[in-house]
Amino acid sequence: MAMMEISVIPLGTGKTSVSPYVADIFKYLHKQRGIRFELNGMGTIVTGKTERLLKLAAALHKLPFSKGVKRVYTVIKLDERKDKDPSPVDKVDSVLKKL
Repeated sequence: MAMMEISVIPLGTGKTSVSPYVADIFKYLHKQRGIRFELNGMGTIVTGKTERLLKLAAALHKLPFSKGVKRVYTVIKLDERKDKDPSPVDKVDSVLKKL
């Protein structure tokens, strides 16, 4: 299983807020099966199989283009483990236990 953090940033929209585009991504993710996701203030964390996450990243990157955006900048971080299934909560809990 893998965990991906993705930030999709539409550029040149003439507005500083990207929340309408984030809402579109959130709606798209709700329709997907076989993944878990968590929205945060700087992006979205998605867990699932690596191949699925990479295809999903491509689909999410394309969403703002479908709304007329001319340029999209997407940042992806991918973490894959073979020894256990990662979860964002587990990673945070691990750090908090050491405090």
